[in-house]
Amino acid sequence: MKIRDQQAGDRTAIRDVVQAAFATAEHRSGTEGAIVDALRAAAMLTVSLVVDEDGELLGHIAFSPVRIDGRDGGWYGLGPLSVRPDRHKQGIGAALVAEGIARLRALGAQGCVVLGDPGYYGRFGFVQDAGLRLAGVPPQHFLRLMIAGEPARGMVAYHAAFDAARASAQR
Repeated sequence: MKIRDQQAGDRTAIRDVVQAAFATAEHRSGTEGAIVDALRAAAMLTVSLVVDEDGELLGHIAFSPVRIDGRDGGWYGLGPLSVRPDRHKQGIGAALVAEGIARLRALGAQGCVVLGDPGYYGRFGFVQDAGLRLAGVPPQHFLRLMIAGEPARGMVAYHAAFDAARASAQR
């Protein structure tokens, strides 16, 4: 099992992994694959990693810039994180999260946010912070990880690719 940067030839396999991973997820939108495609098309995939085992993609993770109160400040959003369903509970997702955070640290990121399970992401240092909010999301599921600097405060906005993917799926 090898973690590496995505390559141009991985696009279809990434979409397949993402769609399969979210096909039965409790909190899915059905647009997760389109979100990754839209982020890639907008050149907003700051970190996009895959797990490759003998040429077969088993997982993918994306990190893209977020704005806080309309400002760029070195913060990123984690998501989506996807692991093929037949390879769950084998440490693939954890390895992708850890490597992704290491990459953000190397880039000089200030922090990272994620919409997800506090039990899962808490083991990487993500915590709920009432000072950061995402519209329409229960605060207990919106988490942040400080990488450097001071905690940010305000309303978080993900890249428009997240909304564009949802809009195209609703047509």
